[in-house]
Amino acid sequence: MSEYGPELRAHFGLEDGVTYLNHGAYGLTPLEVMKAQRNWRQRIERQPARFYANELPDLIRKAIAPLARLVGADPERTVLLENTTAGLNAVLRSLSFAPGERVVTTSHVYDSAREIVRYRGLRTGVELVEVPVPMPLTDHAEILEPLVAELTPRTRLVIIDHVTSPSALIMPVAEIVAACRERGIPVLVDGAHAPGMLDLDVTAIGAHWYVGNAHKWLSSAKGAAFLVAAPDAPPIHPAVISHAYGQGLVAEFGKIGTRDPSAWLSLPKAVAVHEQLGGAKMRARNRAVANEAGTALAAALGTSLAGGDGLHAAMVTIRLPDAGPATPARAAAIRDALWELHQTEVAVKALGEALLLRISVHAYNAAEEVTGLAEPLTAILAEGS
Repeated sequence: MSEYGPELRAHFGLEDGVTYLNHGAYGLTPLEVMKAQRNWRQRIERQPARFYANELPDLIRKAIAPLARLVGADPERTVLLENTTAGLNAVLRSLSFAPGERVVTTSHVYDSAREIVRYRGLRTGVELVEVPVPMPLTDHAEILEPLVAELTPRTRLVIIDHVTSPSALIMPVAEIVAACRERGIPVLVDGAHAPGMLDLDVTAIGAHWYVGNAHKWLSSAKGAAFLVAAPDAPPIHPAVISHAYGQGLVAEFGKIGTRDPSAWLSLPKAVAVHEQLGGAKMRARNRAVANEAGTALAAALGTSLAGGDGLHAAMVTIRLPDAGPATPARAAAIRDALWELHQTEVAVKALGEALLLRISVHAYNAAEEVTGLAEPLTAILAEGS
């Protein structure tokens, strides 16, 4: 593990003096990937008309190939997006809903998914059901059983986060998908945090749709994500309808007006850099450091991780003790204080009655950066900042 840690910061553009423990928010793009993206932008501008009209469709399919191999997806059923939110919109705005039908998810669902369902509910009468996630979550059965109990003939769709955003909990997606398929219920998996953090096999999971970001843990350029549709998934369309409407999944998602495809086309470089940094070895190292250092920090603060053994990967959450009211304003104040006083970037989330400190560990982080938060956090919480 000695090859990992702050010495790898040289591969990224991170400013000096910053302790960056928030990779899960927006990722961090390696310099090599940024260079590849610049090269694509320059190539586009040499002859834009020919590039967009003649070359781009085949280049997109070539860019998908290494990504599909990494995440265990069928490249012919995989399309590229700007972000997972675009994929959530595509599915939720393509499906028909009737008054009284239900979309089932968990109380830790990503906010954008919650808002898209609310938008659809105002127009169709579909209802959102959020199954409470206990905290700490010690076993997958504690969420699997109550979620399955909510599956009724009125359930039109299940949305499940592979890794929850506010609490960084790994959900039992394969088991949930299996239970839904037994009942004929489509499943949409929001895998925003999974690619590059988990050993991923989208085909084995078996969801009707799987959406994932590349810019987070795979560290691609910003604006690269993907959607995989199972062969038996109901047909969907992108949220922006363009010239290729009605021509099928690949054509419709591949041609949505004029946009900058450089983040997509530099995906092969992002996958290559991920593998150069160790691939599966790096993912295992990041997970081990996050859990060991996170557990030590929680103990120093007199609290615990939000998930039991095996339920966190390279991103962990710690319930902050005596942190004051669990409001977004209080969460922002703690986060801002760590940055302003200690140049340390973390995520702090208000979730239910808890304030959660979310820590991300990537190849350039060291355990000491995590455990070193104990003293400044204790002081900030004591001062009520």
